[in-house]
Amino acid sequence: MTPFDFVNSISYNKKNLFNEEPEQSQKDYAPYIVNKALTLYPDCLFYANEMNRLHHLDPKLQFEYYLNSIRPMKRYAKWVKRVDDENLEIVKQYYGYSNKKAKQALSILSKSQINIIKQRLQKGG
Repeated sequence: MTPFDFVNSISYNKKNLFNEEPEQSQKDYAPYIVNKALTLYPDCLFYANEMNRLHHLDPKLQFEYYLNSIRPMKRYAKWVKRVDDENLEIVKQYYGYSNKKAKQALSILSKSQINIIKQRLQKGG
């Protein structure tokens, strides 16, 4: 089972996965990911915050709290993914900077300066 099976069970179909396969569910339940997924829905935000506060609880207790507290409905949200910036990698490689320093340098560099750096880093074949 994936953490998204648990989220789907909590938010829509209301099946208690811990009753169906208790040992497997105990292994597969990832409280952090389930909490993070539920924070994407405005009506589940406070429930997830409560479970973040009570992170020491047994995973089965957390799951059952969600299962019995959150109303069933189909919920859709898009996960926020990190966008890799090609220019950031170029500045890091050229100057030997860390991510933080390279982001600072990118805010200062112009497009023409970045193009010059790209040309200098080009390796012939």
